[in-house]
Amino acid sequence: MKKRTLAAVGLSGAAPPATNEERNSNEHSVGNRRSFLKNTLVAGAAATVGAGILTSAPFAFGEDDGGALTKGDIAILRFLNALEQIEADLWIQYSELGGIQDNEVSGANGGNPLYTAALTILDGDMAQYIHDNTDDEISHAAFLKAFLESRGAEAVDLSPFATIPGSTATGSSGKTRLTNLMNLTVDTSFWSRYRCITNPDFDPGAKFAQAVPSLNVGQHTAIPRTDADTAGSSVSNDNTTSITKHLQAIAFTAGFHFAFIEQGGTSLYPTLAQKVTNLEVLRVLLSIGPSETMHFQTWQDKAGNALPLTDVDNGPGGTGATVTFTTLANAQGETNPESLNGDTLQANLIMPEPTHFLNKKFPPVAIIRPTSTKNSGAVASLQGFVDDGLFIGQKNPEFLRVMFRLAEEADEARRDHRAA
Repeated sequence: MKKRTLAAVGLSGAAPPATNEERNSNEHSVGNRRSFLKNTLVAGAAATVGAGILTSAPFAFGEDDGGALTKGDIAILRFLNALEQIEADLWIQYSELGGIQDNEVSGANGGNPLYTAALTILDGDMAQYIHDNTDDEISHAAFLKAFLESRGAEAVDLSPFATIPGSTATGSSGKTRLTNLMNLTVDTSFWSRYRCITNPDFDPGAKFAQAVPSLNVGQHTAIPRTDADTAGSSVSNDNTTSITKHLQAIAFTAGFHFAFIEQGGTSLYPTLAQKVTNLEVLRVLLSIGPSETMHFQTWQDKAGNALPLTDVDNGPGGTGATVTFTTLANAQGETNPESLNGDTLQANLIMPEPTHFLNKKFPPVAIIRPTSTKNSGAVASLQGFVDDGLFIGQKNPEFLRVMFRLAEEADEARRDHRAA
């Protein structure tokens, strides 16, 4: 297969949808990415967004614990600072259209009552939860920026890369974005990963069934793109009948995408925490990380309330993708022993099933997984966002070069036992 350029990943704005084969191609391997970056990164990125984002920051001395931030500590913080800006960007879009509208979350513009009503089919408190998740991610990005700068290190500013056209539906601010929520290919295998005994870090080749297989094929929108996506819907005492199946499908897609995004942070923070040297930085990661887990736990519970339906996205601006949701309350439950096939999908099994960890001589234990650099490090997490379609339409080819450079530097960090 031919190599895919950055434009083929969706950076040109006119790239065709990626096939599953392309998305899983070895061209996305860490090794190929590392080779590409080493050969091309420095000259291109510095000229476009300034050397500040990519220069190696000096050590900075702390005021609280008297220790120093190592180069690795700074790399980890800078990557997380960048990634939290990406998360804040996507959550602001969800909040503009489907969240509680107040002055706490910047950009509130009245909301989209029809989309909000569709989301309430999953849970009556969805608007509040979306608002609060958005507020949390904005706070993470702002805190990490302030913390880096307080220690003499340079934070990351991704605002020059906000070039992706967003929704024009009622409630949207109409701003250009860092992320695209309208061409998503959502990997829902996280659903079964937490419901079975196998652990991707410990059980190579373990199978994990998709909760919604059709969301992992084609490109789906998780927000109304225009008011055409809400046409024909109305708010009533029974939104399951007054909201069109098409708008319900968009809202249910969002529900699973919420969980997909937050499970990434759930694994990323403990993965990177293993590389930290400075105790204050460790405290930062160990304190922010569990809030991502709280988000994930909430969203996987709500997504399980999706109603059975099939929708084909053939309307104005549609991608032609088909999505089918099933009644996960009636899906495969726990077996005895617990699933080794990754096929447990029962909706209310939202607590992590005990799994293999470290050594099979130990009994299974309930843990966050994965937490290895290979499966949930910075590069793996960023690649998951790329495969999700979040950056389709990005007009600046330097964006992914900058982000993968930051990710590689974070993954290359090692705990300095001499300084700890």
